Amino acid sequence: MIVDSAVYRGGQRVLVDCHDHDYAALRSSAADEGGFVWVGLYQPSEIELGEVADAFGLHKLAVEDAFTAHQRPKLEQYDDSIFLVLKTLWYVDEDDAVETGEINLFVGDDFVVSVRHGRGSRLRAAREYLEHAEHVLTHGPSSVVYAVCDTVVDAYLEVVADLQEDVDEVEESVFSNDRTRDSARIYTLKREIAEVRRAVLPLREPMRRFASGLVPGVDAEAAPFFRDVVDHLTQAAEVVDTLDTLLSGAFDAHLASISVQQNDDMRKISAGAALVVTPTLIAGVYGMNFDHMPELSWQYGYAFALLLMLGSSAVLFWFFKRSGWL
Repeated sequence: MIVDSAVYRGGQRVLVDCHDHDYAALRSSAADEGGFVWVGLYQPSEIELGEVADAFGLHKLAVEDAFTAHQRPKLEQYDDSIFLVLKTLWYVDEDDAVETGEINLFVGDDFVVSVRHGRGSRLRAAREYLEHAEHVLTHGPSSVVYAVCDTVVDAYLEVVADLQEDVDEVEESVFSNDRTRDSARIYTLKREIAEVRRAVLPLREPMRRFASGLVPGVDAEAAPFFRDVVDHLTQAAEVVDTLDTLLSGAFDAHLASISVQQNDDMRKISAGAALVVTPTLIAGVYGMNFDHMPELSWQYGYAFALLLMLGSSAVLFWFFKRSGWL
């Protein structure tokens, strides 16, 4: 469906006396005065997207990608337009899950068509920012590309910050004295970090090209704005790599901790077994049915056997305690 459509001219949004679905009238009004039109779509049907494609002359292959979604972040150049795919991210803290959406941008000399998929891909903030930043909006369609990219990348930083908090929690749990089961959470977080990496890393090359003014159809004077986006994107990529390394180290430490705990358990089990075996050995010796045993006819033989059992157990207990086995 159409979320919003507007004509912009001279850094301002202008009112046009036509219906939101009258794409030809919108484009004609924008082109006559040197402006541009921005049409925003959210999960459009094939018919709706086809109508927009016909009105703005969008390439068939790009339209197919925008409709099916689930594309890798990329920048493609067509005859007189460019096609940009962005992955959107948001974090669900309760599940330690990174959810993804997608934004597809068709950019021409006098139009921008944005096609969004997923609930985390809202562009209202980007549109409101542009409508209050005349100095940015004067760059035409390039300003929309910048505002959308900036909004998406800023969301990356928020997701990375949330992941960093969870990684800190995992590290604290792994290195605590409590027995914890962190392997499942570590695996989950590594999967989510891989999801973030799939959104962040492929986007660096398109942003670098924008920042260098190397993309036909994007105003070269807008390059400084894109350099800010590149800086934030690089920051997100570096943090993602660091978090992945930290989780790998935490997982190795967790496995080592489990091994140490198992060895400690075995020592305690062995010490406990020794405390039981020694008295059992003494009782077994004195329980033999032999006639000629020195203590059998002794008045204090029974008490001696009990004291021997208790004494040997006490000595073993003291030794194991001192050695740290108990």
